[in-house]
Amino acid sequence: MNSAVDAGALTALADPTRARIVQLIQDADGGRALVGGLAEALQLRQPTVSHHMGVLHSEGVVTREREGRRVWYSIDPEQADRVSAILGPRDAAALKASPDLDRIIDDLATRYRGTFNRETVARCVEESHDLLKQSGDTHLLASRTARFASDRLDDRKAATSKTARPSVLFVCVQNAGRSQLAAGILRQLAGDRVTVRTAGSAPASEVRAAIVAALDEIGVPVGGEFPKPLTDETVKAADVVITMGCGDACPVYPGRRYLDWDLEDPVGKPMSTVREIRDDIDRRVRDLLNDL
Repeated sequence: MNSAVDAGALTALADPTRARIVQLIQDADGGRALVGGLAEALQLRQPTVSHHMGVLHSEGVVTREREGRRVWYSIDPEQADRVSAILGPRDAAALKASPDLDRIIDDLATRYRGTFNRETVARCVEESHDLLKQSGDTHLLASRTARFASDRLDDRKAATSKTARPSVLFVCVQNAGRSQLAAGILRQLAGDRVTVRTAGSAPASEVRAAIVAALDEIGVPVGGEFPKPLTDETVKAADVVITMGCGDACPVYPGRRYLDWDLEDPVGKPMSTVREIRDDIDRRVRDLLNDL
């Protein structure tokens, strides 16, 4: 298989919306789907789905077949193995397979050599895996464990060293709605000038499709973000901790600025309400960035 095509497929499927689109096509009757059906399943606008389908088609991930006025999309047979390798197994038995934690530990121990010893890295990886596992099974558990453990190690390092770059932590209950909206907007506006973290007191397994759609409408990518549990490292590393309806779940440490944003929970709300919540958060984030 062409390595350039492989790289393009990997880049295209790094976007969670495109990955979910491909999964829906894989699970559809006959292994093919229409843009309208995909948009309905994802609660996205058809033009948004069409845009993602264009990217997937241009990278050779999907093929399209016209039947009258309808256009069916299928996984390119030559890319099927590559897609399965990137997205992971779809069967329940494979989902129960344990990640290669030793490999993850070895890789992170190499990255943090001179900062943390291997035993510290191993404890962080194993605990991160167990915490994420509580949110439900996912074929992305291994990569999420590596990312979560890396973030926690970075936060542990930041908490003990001075840095000119401020850190903001957004916390809500499931870390799948309000906190992801705020984090996505702040990352888009601040870039590398601010470290942005999110967490949930009872994290869900995935970011809500409506949240991904609401951010996509204003040009904000979700990227590889996913709900994460609240940990002490993240709170200790933050300069500003912003809670959104999670009560007293967030521990309080001296020297941090704590804010509580009284925001409606977007879960289960119509898209018009989600947009209103998004725009309210956008205004608050812009004010916060000015203060920072």
